[in-house]
Amino acid sequence: MIDPKRTDLHMHSTVSDGTDTPAEILDNARKTGLTLFSLTDHDALKGCGVIKGLLNGEDPCFITGVEFSCKDEDGKYHILGYGYDPDAPAINGVIDTGHKYRIEKVRARLDFLEKEFGFSFSEEDIRQLFALDNPGKPHIGNLMVRYGYADSKENAIKQYINQMRFKSEYVRPEQAITGILASGGIPVLAHPFYGNGDQLILGEEMEERIKKLMDMGLKGVEAFYSGFTAKLTKQMLAYAAEYGLYVTAGSDYHGKNKMIPMGDTGLADAEEIPEGMYRFFEAVLEQ
Repeated sequence: MIDPKRTDLHMHSTVSDGTDTPAEILDNARKTGLTLFSLTDHDALKGCGVIKGLLNGEDPCFITGVEFSCKDEDGKYHILGYGYDPDAPAINGVIDTGHKYRIEKVRARLDFLEKEFGFSFSEEDIRQLFALDNPGKPHIGNLMVRYGYADSKENAIKQYINQMRFKSEYVRPEQAITGILASGGIPVLAHPFYGNGDQLILGEEMEERIKKLMDMGLKGVEAFYSGFTAKLTKQMLAYAAEYGLYVTAGSDYHGKNKMIPMGDTGLADAEEIPEGMYRFFEAVLEQ
């Protein structure tokens, strides 16, 4: 039986930028006492397949998940997808596009670090970097720490990697939403109030963003999130109720790459479970 307060639908493994393997994600979900969880690696479905192959009858309920980093003329969005068919061409097409853009950004960042700061890495380390399923800024940051170019991954990203400003291609939100829907999945806006980095999107801008994404086919919002205050959660629940959106909860667990415990979604403090969350459970578990 699913206990909504023991649900975590947003986490990352070594297939993207987490430090737990998919098998360790499953083991930690067991130890944490979750009753429902999902793995939402960036631009990747591989880890979900690994977990599905390891599940037994006593394990918590598992939903296939993914997270797409998107951008359009109005800013950045993170779109989560749940319950899709992993073999569907539509979602795999979005995965391939997102991965292509990710690899291009890694190459550009490596060139920038060498040109601007003289930071270079061995051919073997670069080969291993590109051999990863989804290399990104955290992986480059860890490499910089190993070479002594920075004292921490966080400082490597903040002081050096993020100094690069370049026009790069992103998956557009309508591409992600359409691909998820066409694959039988449910598209959900991750941590809705957060845009670019520390940007906080509020008020009319937030509401217009939700309505725009709904026109594209968005079905839900992540109203419970480890980084939200009670006030932000309350506001997002109000939007979900007004527009009939599903409600989800996620920690954004990354293992040692973020100091966020698995299961830390804010749901434990909820006085009641919103109707939109029960509707989400019903919809996704029927698939």
